Amino acid sequence: MPEPRNEPDAAMSPAGAGGAMQLAMQEGETLEKTPGGPNGAGSTGKPRSLWSDAWRDLRRNPVFIISGLVITFLVVISIWPSLIASGNPLQCDLGKAQRGSAPGHPFGYNGQGCDVYTRTVYGARTSVAVGVFSTLGVALLGSILGGLAGFFGGGWDALLSRITDVFFGIPVVLGGLVFLSVITSTTVWPVIGFIVLLGWPQIARIARGSVITVKQNDYVQAARALGASNSRMLLRHVTPNAIAPVIVVATIALGTYISLEATLSYLGVGLKPPAVSWGIDISSASQYIRNAPHMLLWPAGALAVTVLAFIMLGDAVRDALDPKLR
Repeated sequence: MPEPRNEPDAAMSPAGAGGAMQLAMQEGETLEKTPGGPNGAGSTGKPRSLWSDAWRDLRRNPVFIISGLVITFLVVISIWPSLIASGNPLQCDLGKAQRGSAPGHPFGYNGQGCDVYTRTVYGARTSVAVGVFSTLGVALLGSILGGLAGFFGGGWDALLSRITDVFFGIPVVLGGLVFLSVITSTTVWPVIGFIVLLGWPQIARIARGSVITVKQNDYVQAARALGASNSRMLLRHVTPNAIAPVIVVATIALGTYISLEATLSYLGVGLKPPAVSWGIDISSASQYIRNAPHMLLWPAGALAVTVLAFIMLGDAVRDALDPKLR
């Protein structure tokens, strides 16, 4: 009778070796088809970047979702305020001055007989416009100046450092009182220009420090050794890896810029009537706070919710983009 083959002999036979090879190939194909792969790198097998990881974390963060919904609502009513407010914010009736809630006017009337609800809705346009355009201007100017100073160093870096020290020594509110008191425009652009003028040094320092850190990495040194130009290194290697701290600081600062506009308007040097602004309404309602508190509470509450939403968004973005928190 033929003797049975034992397992080691079968494993060492050509057929056994071919079966083991086929089994290994099948396991490799299974890993490739697995969503996320062996290292959880995604269906394509490519490693995830910082931005894809950040977006994944943001989608799972309830703070980001809540603040994003609030900000989306504010942006929508800023562009189309007539969606939820059909009245005219400049149409007033002195006979209804300081009256409380009434049918069709849930927030009551202000000291001039204007509908507080309509003015609160239309005031979002001013605040969001000032915050967004100021942040864009500050981020763009500060990133360019700070990034160039950090990348090239030398005298340009020393000059920028001294200039930022001078701007940091200027009190923001006092500077606004001096700068905006001589401007008679009722548009938002003088306020935006003032915020950009005093806000860029903070972003410049953040961008400078981030660029100095990134340019010391091996991939930047390798690109330099291979003969890459300064512009290519800045655009392809340095900027994409140094921009995250700037985005975080700018997002948090956006809410600060909105509150700064309201403060300057409250003091009478920001936006001026007939412009519609939460700061203007808070200023005009402050003297009636005992007799008609609704005139102050609604615009002040809208301002607080808006600033809080942008600060919460900035905190969520910071947590997602900070590698130390992973």
